Amino acid sequence: MTAVFAGTATAAVVAPVAAQAAPAKTQCVTDANLVPSCGVLWGGAAGGFTSKPRDLEHKNWEKLSGRTATIFHTYHKGDEAFPTKAEIAMTQDPANPRVLLLNWKVAYGSSWAKVAKGEQDKRIDAFAKRIKAYDKQVFLVLNHEPENDVKPKKGSGWEAKDFAAMYRHTIQRLEAQGVDNVVNVMAYMGNEKWMAQSWWKDLYPGDDVVDWIGLDSYVSVEKGYYHYGTFADLLDRKPKNGGPGFYEWATTKHKNKPLMIAEWGGYHRIGKKTDKSAVYNSVLPELKKRPAIKAIVHFDTKADDQGNRDISINSTPASLASFRKLAANPIFNVKLA
Repeated sequence: MTAVFAGTATAAVVAPVAAQAAPAKTQCVTDANLVPSCGVLWGGAAGGFTSKPRDLEHKNWEKLSGRTATIFHTYHKGDEAFPTKAEIAMTQDPANPRVLLLNWKVAYGSSWAKVAKGEQDKRIDAFAKRIKAYDKQVFLVLNHEPENDVKPKKGSGWEAKDFAAMYRHTIQRLEAQGVDNVVNVMAYMGNEKWMAQSWWKDLYPGDDVVDWIGLDSYVSVEKGYYHYGTFADLLDRKPKNGGPGFYEWATTKHKNKPLMIAEWGGYHRIGKKTDKSAVYNSVLPELKKRPAIKAIVHFDTKADDQGNRDISINSTPASLASFRKLAANPIFNVKLA
């Protein structure tokens, strides 16, 4: 949210510890743009690619992981009416304070270019009315992972520049409607093949309409399989034609923007169970070295959209034990203001 006031969500007071040693008794708390003063926001998206209710799956995942997932990540498209009653209820639980991360494909059934021209203003205005009535801070992602949807042919309506125009138009339209409780997240796929494309730089809609920069990225735990590595690898993959990795790019080109790992996880192919502990154990050391990361949101599913990768935290007992140890770290003790 480029011009925003603090929301009304409340939470129990906890004793946090920042990524870089915070003074004793320092309390980590979010500001008007949901950026924590210290520590890192912890979030989750559970029940992906299933028909199960996302709120129930989120709660089940919290029990499994041992911590309230402060960021509740959900996905919507087109004219779907959201936040839903279930989503709103999830942010009204004083014992488990949460904030919504709403992912919206505003151009669903249309095109980025048409949205930018105002052809979906009725859709945008309807959302503006709902989110104003909600009256709490929310994270909003417009069309996450846009790289995968780009059609670089001139006039397609889905060029990278059309995405940037769609994004700017939507955010500026919301602001014109008086929306001041939305925190804008630009969420990339960040795959090295996309970062190598000449059009990749044209996706960014501008610092004035982006509050956070997000990355959706995963690593394999099967040695020799696609994108094998640890937490650092999902942050540092470099374009095939040379250039900086995603973390370096974000922190140099947009150094004043907080970074959210809006989707992350370790995976193995279904039927090839492999311990994920190495990935989970690598997270904290990287967070300590990378102060721009202010939030991480795990995406949990037994089968991804390709149907062959398990990104769940409990595919093996050792994996779950390591993840629970990560989740218990006080770096994630951040209070929603």
